[in-house]
Amino acid sequence: MHWSVFAWSALAIAIVMISTWVVSLFLRNASIVDPIWSLGFVVVGWVSFAAMHQHVDALRTGVLLTFVTIWGVRLSLHLFIRNFGHGEDYRYKAMRKKHGAKFWLVSLGTVYVFQGILMWIVSLPLQFGIGIATKTSWWVLPLILGAIVWAIGFAFESIGDAQLKAFRADPASAGQVMDRGLWRYTRHPNYFGDATVWCGIFLVSLGAGGWAWLGVIGPIVMTTLLRRVSGVTLLEKSLVKRRPGYEDYVRRTSPFLPRPPRK
Repeated sequence: MHWSVFAWSALAIAIVMISTWVVSLFLRNASIVDPIWSLGFVVVGWVSFAAMHQHVDALRTGVLLTFVTIWGVRLSLHLFIRNFGHGEDYRYKAMRKKHGAKFWLVSLGTVYVFQGILMWIVSLPLQFGIGIATKTSWWVLPLILGAIVWAIGFAFESIGDAQLKAFRADPASAGQVMDRGLWRYTRHPNYFGDATVWCGIFLVSLGAGGWAWLGVIGPIVMTTLLRRVSGVTLLEKSLVKRRPGYEDYVRRTSPFLPRPPRK
């Protein structure tokens, strides 16, 4: 295991997040961190590869870099296009109003540094999977299983985002609750997909053996964030208040794991 991978990854994340923070001060828009978040993982993957000086398991590293790059670039583009021209997100507006002139400093710690730390933790399976040059005798199993899990997660996230985008673009959907397609089976197919993608990346990394199992903390933290902290819980606090019919949707639809709706 080349432990320097963790240090190089931390440095890369620091550069990405501090640079984004500086730009946000000029734009007076902290929302730019949202599309940059997923790109940060792409940076971690490629910096980890560079730190290994090509002394890697070529197949596993290639798969991990492909998976994280496809996921990160798609999500970043989706968020950038969705947010463009809409100003600062209500979460950051509330923080800006609360902290006033001190927001520039508060945002550095509570938004950028905090998310940078989380990025480093969530990306641990990526760092282990690339930073360990060896592989186990049973590496094929986690590679195949991980690829299947990643594909399921990517499909849920990308299809869910596309379905919601089409729903919002339809004038007939104004004021209605999105409960079609994948949204019929889970209230947040995009969040479920996000968490599943990282479970897949972790499974692929397990083929490295050794300390790679510690990377399980990555998908655990990502799932906890999406399910209990910044994802489902935070979003639905506002949706229940401002969207008629959402309470009934909550009653009949799973919050995270897909399942048939209740009657």
